Amino acid sequence: MIFRGLSRKAKLLFTKFLPLAFIAAIVIWQLSSRQPQLVQQESNYAIHIRQNFNQSGFYPIAQIPSANLYKPIGDWVGRLILPTKQQLQDGLDWVWMEVQYAPPTAQNLLGKIVRLEWKKNKDLLAFNRAVTRDINFTSEVIKSQKQGNIHPFRLNGVRQVGILRSLAGANPVDETIVALDASTLIDASQEKSILQIEREPILATGRFYGLVKIIKPIQSSSKTILIPKEKQYDDYFLVKHYNLNSNKFDGLQETIHIPQQVIDKRNFAPSSSQQIEQSPAGEAGWYIYGAADAKGVFTVSALAPRSLFQIQPRQIITGEELGLNYIQEVNWQNTERNKGKFNTVLLKPVETENSLNQSISKWQKGNKAIVLHLFGGIGGRKAEPVGVPYTITGHFAFGIAEVIRDEFTKELRFETKYHQIYAHNPDGIIAGTHTWADYMGNLQRGWLATRPVSDILIKFDPVTQDYDFDGIKLSPLEEFQQQLQVTMARYRVGDGTGGAMVSPATSCVQDASQALYAAILAIKNQVATTPQIQTWVRANPNHSQTLRFQQLVELGKSLEQQLAPLGIVRADWRSQAGILAGTGIGKTTQPFEDRSIWAGLTTWRTIMPKQAHDDLATIFLKHGAIMQVLRTNQVGGWQPNITPIAPTILLGQIKIPFTDISPLSIILNRVLASLAVPTLQDWLVIVVMLIIYSIIALPYGWKFGFLNIQIWSASWIDKYLLILRCLFLPAIVEELFFRVFLLPHPSEITNWFRWGLWAIVSLLLFVLYHPLNAKTFFKAGISTFYDPVFLVLAAFLGIICTAAYTLTGSLFVIVLIHWVVVVVWLIIFGGIRKLDNNQKIHNTKV
Repeated sequence: MIFRGLSRKAKLLFTKFLPLAFIAAIVIWQLSSRQPQLVQQESNYAIHIRQNFNQSGFYPIAQIPSANLYKPIGDWVGRLILPTKQQLQDGLDWVWMEVQYAPPTAQNLLGKIVRLEWKKNKDLLAFNRAVTRDINFTSEVIKSQKQGNIHPFRLNGVRQVGILRSLAGANPVDETIVALDASTLIDASQEKSILQIEREPILATGRFYGLVKIIKPIQSSSKTILIPKEKQYDDYFLVKHYNLNSNKFDGLQETIHIPQQVIDKRNFAPSSSQQIEQSPAGEAGWYIYGAADAKGVFTVSALAPRSLFQIQPRQIITGEELGLNYIQEVNWQNTERNKGKFNTVLLKPVETENSLNQSISKWQKGNKAIVLHLFGGIGGRKAEPVGVPYTITGHFAFGIAEVIRDEFTKELRFETKYHQIYAHNPDGIIAGTHTWADYMGNLQRGWLATRPVSDILIKFDPVTQDYDFDGIKLSPLEEFQQQLQVTMARYRVGDGTGGAMVSPATSCVQDASQALYAAILAIKNQVATTPQIQTWVRANPNHSQTLRFQQLVELGKSLEQQLAPLGIVRADWRSQAGILAGTGIGKTTQPFEDRSIWAGLTTWRTIMPKQAHDDLATIFLKHGAIMQVLRTNQVGGWQPNITPIAPTILLGQIKIPFTDISPLSIILNRVLASLAVPTLQDWLVIVVMLIIYSIIALPYGWKFGFLNIQIWSASWIDKYLLILRCLFLPAIVEELFFRVFLLPHPSEITNWFRWGLWAIVSLLLFVLYHPLNAKTFFKAGISTFYDPVFLVLAAFLGIICTAAYTLTGSLFVIVLIHWVVVVVWLIIFGGIRKLDNNQKIHNTKV
């Protein structure tokens, strides 16, 4: 029927076209079927928020536990509520807050919805304007959202989103709990009361907290406690509260609820209450955070082991070398075997008599410390996928710890808050300032139970103490926190795109480091533009504040070198610092992000979280800081299907059998470290080393007749080609192998004796390589490369290059020295004739 009415030619064409069309249809179908279908995936946050015990409404505000047993987690506690779409159009930065705890003077506000806004302060408003953004989701963010990541979709299309609204709208529902400090003001003159703040709200968990010893789970046979019959009893526990009079856990006995979280998209639960009463971390008791449910049973939302925060460490290490070895080698050893365990270690760089008591006594109430936070990976039968081959990247963040007086024991302890620069994720973790309990101890999304964690608390007075130069105030710590808050606010809204994405050049660790760089630049700018500070320092050279300030300056230089190791400052870092480092805060110009590989390489020491964590700790220890290391390895209830995995630097999981040595990581690190652009001082080293070598080599070579002035009479083209060949081989190749690969970079050196042994091995291999090369690959050089005079001159060259590398750490320096020596020898001092009088010099090696 189809062919009826068609000509013979048309029928022929049709029969040829039909198979081709059929084949094309199959190809198109196959190709289209292979395209990834973007199906909406559920987030871990969505899974957990469905559980009633993870919802704020599960805990009646009127249910207030005994003040003798539980304390509020803050002066004010509340739940943030995002204004309606219509209210969001005003472009102002305010939100609603349900008051869940209020100070005694404001009990009338308990349970009320109030307006939360900033105090009318010029600097506060300018700071908020600097991070205010219009939000419009990009296609990349929409795709990420469909993959199960949480983005602030309620703010999509909203103009002028500031700090408070980015916090309230960060997650899909209004379940963000915050704590406000005592400086909060109340304005009750309006229809709805207004709370005015001057600091960003702290993301928190629970309303109250207590200190208990977990005795045992309540079994179903127990008849002493009234709990719902349909409920399984394995997540109810008998506890004893801390008794201040006896300093023991012999206080009131109570039954609490530690709800078992459900398994989420990772195929395991974020926490477990199984065998928690047997956990080694709970020997000194647990801080429990939460609230009472409708039946008055205290339900735990977060846990924190008391012993982790005590001033008294479990281990003391004194001496700089041992301290550096602990940071770089010991800290993460045996992570898998230490599952469920924890450790606290005091590192003190200077050994003194009675070091333990003196070190502990230095921690006084009110002392503050910078926190370096690093977590590792999750292994075991239900291991998380590895994003980078043979690498456990982990996550890095800064925080601030303060020594406080514990409300239950009256002893001094650490209280930590994290400044989390955190990319959008499926767990609903918000970029912002978190309490330890909210970020680490939270049963729904915390990392205490599922990851190994290292928190290094750094006490260094030049950074943590403020300065007062005759009324001119300088606070490095406040400046640093402000820069972190700027970056956290930018992350929450993705600089207006709605998404903070990870790349080699933009990530949590890179941007945390960027905030540190901006803080350093801000302090330098303040000092440079304030003559009163310089005058005061010159007039008081021996004052303790001046000496402390000089230590701060020296630390700043070391940190700058670490943050920009190649001597090149990224354009986006300069942009961020210029706008927000005190010179242009509040301007409309927005910083930008450079996500290129080149930008990442210029700050390569901050690409990997472990690298940044260890490098920063090393720098502070070398400058004399005291440190307390807090290490946990999946602490809390037992989960048999997962194990803690230590974080690594790039390719760090490839190790020499039966050792912890990762050769590829070491080599890669050394190569990148050696690429620093030579400074003026480095060029001076080059000149001095060439002069020293000439003074030694020329008389020695002439004395034994090895060196003679015999200028190579070749064309300029041949000379240029020879010079170019010598740059790559021998200069670059030999210096890479015998110096960069084999020698620890100067920034790595912690033990000069060990480094000296490597230097000797490197020098011997460098000398022996020449006769071996002549015997195997370069036959024309046998007579020369076996000449003892040549080998002595080669040894001198190796010594000179080793010394230059130690002084500069630059590959360019030693390559240039090696290159100049070889070229001069070949072209001016008869090297060409000695190597091969008859052959072309296309395989020359020295």
